[in-house]
Amino acid sequence: MTADSRTLTTDPSSPDTGILTAPFTSVRVECPAKTNLTLKVGSPHAEWGGRHALDTIYCGVGVYDTVTVSAKTPGTGFSLDLSGRHLGDLAFDKSDMRRNHAVMAMFALAEAAGRAPDVAISLEKRIPVGAGLGGGSADAAGTLLALNDLWELHWPVERLEPIAATLGADMPFCLHGGLARGTGYGERIERLDAAHIDPSVVDATPLGRMVVGAYHAQLSTPDVYAEFDRIGRGRGDANHLQRAAVHLHPRSGEAIEYAMQAGATAAFVSGSGPTVIACVPDEDTSVSVCRTWQNRRCVDRLFETTAPVTPIISHR
Repeated sequence: MTADSRTLTTDPSSPDTGILTAPFTSVRVECPAKTNLTLKVGSPHAEWGGRHALDTIYCGVGVYDTVTVSAKTPGTGFSLDLSGRHLGDLAFDKSDMRRNHAVMAMFALAEAAGRAPDVAISLEKRIPVGAGLGGGSADAAGTLLALNDLWELHWPVERLEPIAATLGADMPFCLHGGLARGTGYGERIERLDAAHIDPSVVDATPLGRMVVGAYHAQLSTPDVYAEFDRIGRGRGDANHLQRAAVHLHPRSGEAIEYAMQAGATAAFVSGSGPTVIACVPDEDTSVSVCRTWQNRRCVDRLFETTAPVTPIISHR
C-alpha cells in the first residue's frame, strides 16, 4: 500500500471482485471542485448542529476528481479503490474508508432507493484534500449522479439534493456545478448564470480564466470556523472566512498579495482554505501569476483552469 493508492473491499479475502462485465455496467463522472465567489457567514444555529448561517455564491472550478461506479454481482457488497498523487489524510491507514464521502453517498442513495450496495467505486483524486475546494463533496455528488444512472433511477437532480444535504453543506451545489447561490447553511441552492449575479461581484471576480494555488498542508474547516468566531472577518473580504484561514495559514495571504501584484483581477481564499484562487484576464497574466507564485514559493501546486464548469457524465 502506498500514499498513491488505497483499496477497500467488504470481503478482502476473496479474490473475486464480483464486478459484472456486461456492457454499460459502469458510469463515470468527472466532478469539479468548487469555490465561493462570495461567502457571508452568519451566526451558528443549534438546529443545524451548530453550523453557521451562510449566504454564498458557489462556482464550479475546472479541477476534477473522477468517480467511476460499476455494478457488482448481487451479494458481493461494495468496494472502494482510491488513487491519486496527493491523497493527504485519505492515504493514512488510520483513515476509515467507510467514512469516505463517496461511500457515504452510496449508502445514502441505496437506502433511499431500496437498492443493495453491490457497487465498486473508483476515485481518482486530483482535487487537493482539505483545501477549501470541496473535493469530498464533489466525490459524493459524483457518486450520486453516477449511481442514479447505473441503477436506472432516472431521478431529477432536485430529488438527489436532500440526500446530498444530509452529507454536507455544499454537496447539493456539487450535483449541479456551474453557478449557484447557497443559503441556509449552504445547502439551499438557487442556480444562477453570470447575468443574475450582483454586478459588484462580477466586476470583482470575473469568470473565465483562473489560477488555483494549492498546498500540501490541509486546514480543518471546524478549526477555521473556530478562528473566525474568535477574530471575525477582515474588512472588505468577500469571503468572511479569509482572515481566519490566512491567520492559520499565512502563505495563503502571501499568495493573494503576489497574485494581485502579478496582474490578477481578484485573488481570494477558496472557502475555508488554504487554497487561493486568482482570477486572470488573459493567458499572459496567468503565466505571470504562475511564475510569481513559483518564484516566491508561496504555493505548492498550481492549476491553470477555467470556471464555471459542471459535472461530466459518461457511460461504458
